[in-house]
This record gives sequence, C-alpha cells and structure tokens, in this order.
Amino acid sequence: MEFLTLPIFEEFRITVDETTVGRELRAMGFAKLSARPRHHAQNEFEVEDFKKVSQPSCRRSSKASPKAPRSNSDGPTKLG
Repeated sequence: MEFLTLPIFEEFRITVDETTVGRELRAMGFAKLSARPRHHAQNEFEVEDFKKVSQPSCRRSSKASPKAPRSNSDGPTKLG
C-alpha cells in the first residue's frame, strides 16, 4: 500500500500510514489482489504444451438414457 501514501502526500501534503490507507480502502469495499504463486521449478512452456494435448476429463455419453414408458395422458405408466 505504500505506493498510495506518496500520492496522498503529494496531493494533500499529509502523511498517512500504510495500514490506515489499507483499512480505509477495505472499508470502501476494495480488496488487495495478489498473483497466484508458481512453483519455483515450473516450466511455463511445458504447462502450455500439456494443456493443449490433454483431453477433457468429463465427456457426455453418446447414447441417450432410456426413458420410462409413458401413458396416453402423459403421466407415468404403472407397471404390473
């Protein structure tokens, strides 16, 4: 948040602590976003190649599921 304290000082000529700026921003509904950490040994090119080659894990069945027989009144039929 220190990158915000300098512009506040330049604009209003007051010094404000970082925690005060952060607290006020949270009260206004802002949230601090940070990048997702990466593994130190991860190769970004291998990850992209894997994404292109891998198949989706969830596939729909090509066969339609059988439905129960219906009566003429569009209600379910009673068996036996």
